[in-house]
Amino acid sequence: MNRPDGMPSAPGCYIFRNVESHVIYVGKAKTIKNRLGSYFQSRDGLAPKTQFLMDEAHSVEWIITPSELDALILENELIKQYQPRYNLRLKDDKSFPYVAIDSRTAFPVPYITRGKHQKGVRYFGPYVDVRALRVTIDELLHIFPLRSCSRHKYEYQKKINRPCLLFDIGKCSGPCIGAIDESGYQGLVESWARFFSGDVSALRDSLTSTMTESSSKKHYEAAAKARDGLEALDRAAQTQSVVLDTHSNIDTLAVSTDGGRATVVRFKVRNGRVVGRSVHFLDRSLDETTTEILEAVITEMYPEQSEVPAVVSVQKGTNTALVREYLSSMAKSPVDVVIPMRGKRRRVMEMALNDALSVIARDTLRRQSDHNVRSRALQEIGAKLQLAQPPFRMECFDMSHLQGTNYVGSMVVFEDGVPMKSDYRHFNVKEILGNDDFGAMQEVVRRRLEHWREDQHGSKFRRADLIVIDGGLGQLHAAEKAAEELGLLGEVEFVAMAKREEFLYRPGSSDPIVLDGGSEGLYLMQRLRDEAHRFAINFHRSKRGKSMVASTLEGVEGLGPSRRDRLIETFGSLDGLRAASREELEGLPWLPKDVARRLYDRVSGPSAPRLSKETEEDG
Repeated sequence: MNRPDGMPSAPGCYIFRNVESHVIYVGKAKTIKNRLGSYFQSRDGLAPKTQFLMDEAHSVEWIITPSELDALILENELIKQYQPRYNLRLKDDKSFPYVAIDSRTAFPVPYITRGKHQKGVRYFGPYVDVRALRVTIDELLHIFPLRSCSRHKYEYQKKINRPCLLFDIGKCSGPCIGAIDESGYQGLVESWARFFSGDVSALRDSLTSTMTESSSKKHYEAAAKARDGLEALDRAAQTQSVVLDTHSNIDTLAVSTDGGRATVVRFKVRNGRVVGRSVHFLDRSLDETTTEILEAVITEMYPEQSEVPAVVSVQKGTNTALVREYLSSMAKSPVDVVIPMRGKRRRVMEMALNDALSVIARDTLRRQSDHNVRSRALQEIGAKLQLAQPPFRMECFDMSHLQGTNYVGSMVVFEDGVPMKSDYRHFNVKEILGNDDFGAMQEVVRRRLEHWREDQHGSKFRRADLIVIDGGLGQLHAAEKAAEELGLLGEVEFVAMAKREEFLYRPGSSDPIVLDGGSEGLYLMQRLRDEAHRFAINFHRSKRGKSMVASTLEGVEGLGPSRRDRLIETFGSLDGLRAASREELEGLPWLPKDVARRLYDRVSGPSAPRLSKETEEDG
């Protein structure tokens, strides 16, 4: 595709189409000419996934907007309309329950809904635990008795001028028989709204005042009712976490990513309480940054003016300019977008980030437990790699080392898309002494393939349908050499998975294979690769730690292997041992005092090494 002429120096959106005129990517820009021009540089200067975009793109068009903010809103609409394959794919969060009160009627009914929001209906939430929400509503009906009957039931009771059982037990104010007028009923509605907006203290003060006043006037029945209401209010309020000062109103937005997936979590804090939380799932496609992910969902998160608080908190590393401009335009007043660095706001941000990570973890468990999802993933992998059948058993190899030394290898196994940890294996690289990633990979794969033709039932290595190499073409060629040494070339199905680009490479071709962004197949391959990396790194740290302890404590008279192991078990690490005082060491009942003194002199001297967490590298 050639660079187009006449690109404007103005804000707006640009749209890439393929040869069939299908929209494949939509972007926004502060200056279209500058942003769009960056796509037409040398191919080697582009990110790998952008290269694929430009390979497929056949034409580009643009829409000029008055400002970058207008471009943000237009981009969101275009993405929803066309669902381009190279854009972040937002997965609607319509399953979380809200409390709704229909203000379009004289005596509205509170109800729980998961459906699309309607104009004229007040919504509170969303909430995570629908059971706890039902308990909360039941408790509130004791304090602020709104009607909870259907329209048909209401009209029937009104016609016969007789209330139902809920009125008799105090869980309805009886609008059907005129026991409460419209003004009084609206007061109850406002009390509900204040509770779900987090303003619990004001409601508690009101009930306390009523109880005290009724008691002083010897209206004991009314005082008891207010007392019961206070207890019910406290029970209902237990579902809302207090995280900030009672006057604080703030939203906390946290972005978390894992491979090709991303989540954005919004904590809605009102009067210091978390009164709502929403989650937006996205499929990443072009290694989008935290800022780009947040901008992609901000219009979905805040579709109405009433939803925007005066302060919004985002995580470190986020560019706040466009987010601030959009939120301020929605609120019709300035919105302060802050990055908390310390204090309570920082703790709320950490809570939201942990929640975002847990959302991805729960989704991982869901996918692992869903046989149909795993089956689709394996079928996709088999089809993309042109295997004879979906790979039931997959083995993935990864290398880890410290600055080119102390190579170790890992092999993790997935069967039917599920980790088989009993089949995991570690390898100490014995033949490669220098910095040789390819040689180390060749050795480890060869040692695994030496068991390829053994009796499959008696061998610790069962035959795999697919061997995945963590790395690029160099690592793939090393694995092929290992198979060639054993006369197995052609019998073993190999694929390499490059780390950053997540391209797949098959023997005999330098052309990458790309799994669709957000697909179950890509997700499974990412999990397999990440598990191999984790297993290799953990083994390397363990080995390096034992080696350093042995070398540091070697030569201390009276300190043999058993006592060394017991010391590390007691103090946790070499650094923990160094931090121990002489009195602590001498106080160990199983360590002679003279040995303890020699040990203290060895580990606490100025030249004694520390066991620090240096960064391992994977080959």
